[in-house]
Amino acid sequence: MIRRSMIPVALAVALAVLAPIPALATFSIVARDSATGDLGVAVQSHYFSVGPIVPWAEPGVGAVATQSLVEVAYGPRGLEMMRNGRSATQTLESLLHDDQYREVRQVAMVDAHGNVAVHTGAKCIPDAGDHAGGQYSVQANLMANERVWPAMAKAYESSNGDLAERLLAALEAGQKAGGDIRGQQSAAIVIVKGKRSNKPWADRVMDLRVEDNRAPIAELKRLVGLWRAYRKCDEGDAFVTEGKVEDAMKSYAEAARLAPGNNELLFWQAATLWKLGRRDEATPIFRKVFARERRWVDLVPRLVPAELLDDDPAAIKKIQALAGRAKR
Repeated sequence: MIRRSMIPVALAVALAVLAPIPALATFSIVARDSATGDLGVAVQSHYFSVGPIVPWAEPGVGAVATQSLVEVAYGPRGLEMMRNGRSATQTLESLLHDDQYREVRQVAMVDAHGNVAVHTGAKCIPDAGDHAGGQYSVQANLMANERVWPAMAKAYESSNGDLAERLLAALEAGQKAGGDIRGQQSAAIVIVKGKRSNKPWADRVMDLRVEDNRAPIAELKRLVGLWRAYRKCDEGDAFVTEGKVEDAMKSYAEAARLAPGNNELLFWQAATLWKLGRRDEATPIFRKVFARERRWVDLVPRLVPAELLDDDPAAIKKIQALAGRAKR
């Protein structure tokens, strides 16, 4: 269902009543991935550091976006209520019932079962509206036009890939359709597991923010790509630990492909290859890194105490000597 808000009361009156609550002109999406169960929120706003305010998510519980003349408490309180067994619909209805300023709020929620609830208050600044679909909701206020949230919904439904890719596709479509009438400034994406485990550090899949940028969605997309590269590097390290060398090399190669200018990923790939006795493969990678930044040369001997390189002074000197033959 697509809705559009009514014309609001004078903004000056609203701000006077609600100050110092920030006015977040925002477009966002909350969603549950039906394939994995992961829960996510992505948002863009012409407001500094939107990340700590709008998106909220908890593994095995749900995800919330709270915006417009924002009441931040909808985030943590909404998660608490869903954690205690209420559905997204029951939670949002309860919170709105207790909020005398509900007509200036815009809030969306999805719970761990995929139930969706969304509210666009009648006094949200136009163009404002929302669209709730299968296990997701898109919502926007103070937009350049009323095409923004339908474009987001279409992009999310038609895009392929994992949850992060689909959330970004929705943001990109919203911006392409017109976006915030004031422009762009900050963006964020949060993804958590659909089921809680005994490893909370693993349950929070992704939490990335762009605080202040002329093209925050593009920058957020770059950060997601970098996140993928480092995850591949971590995967390679795990394969090495398990003795799966060829699998590790594939993961390292993919990490380098995803972040071709990242010297850190290349350096650790080269060090691992050298440690495994594959010096012919490690040599050109070391040379490339040293040619870009010679500071990595000084790090080489420091890997010996951590047993990331063998305690072989001649071999260490041989690696460092590659800097002398590196192209400048």
